[in-house]
Amino acid sequence: MGKRSNKPRVERDFYPTPEHAVLPLDKHLSPCTNFDEPCCGDGALQQILESMGHRCQHRSDIEPQCSAAKINAMDLDFCASDVFITNPPYTWKILDPLITHLSNMAPTWLLLPADMMHNKRMAPHMAYCEKVVSVGRVKWFGNTSGMENSAWYLFDKEHTGDTKFYARCVKAKNI
Repeated sequence: MGKRSNKPRVERDFYPTPEHAVLPLDKHLSPCTNFDEPCCGDGALQQILESMGHRCQHRSDIEPQCSAAKINAMDLDFCASDVFITNPPYTWKILDPLITHLSNMAPTWLLLPADMMHNKRMAPHMAYCEKVVSVGRVKWFGNTSGMENSAWYLFDKEHTGDTKFYARCVKAKNI
């Protein structure tokens, strides 16, 4: 998982979302945002967002690790809320059609590697990417390893114009 780990990739890219990866997203959501979580895994992302005051209207996963509907996100044909928010699999053959499929139904926030926006294969998706919100390094295996620079991407088929980038907010030390 990631460039800074020698751990083998986990089947179906199941990596529970740590809280510090979600905090930067909160200020880009309206208060009490209703959301769907189509790749919910163990429900960690949903729990974090709900603790911030947001409401999950529907959650599902191809292999849920919690009480959720067992549905492949590619088989969804509706969004029960305002937006999709998820930490999807990073495998390109899954991610590529998933971005299009979800964002055709509703604005879609995805937690992805930060440098993914620079890949040629992402260019078609970046044309309707409204925002990229920097998260910084995410430690996917607790405090041990599996660090990856990450960002939240907002894809919306209705978006035209430039993508807005939001830097990681860290208070500067006095020099």
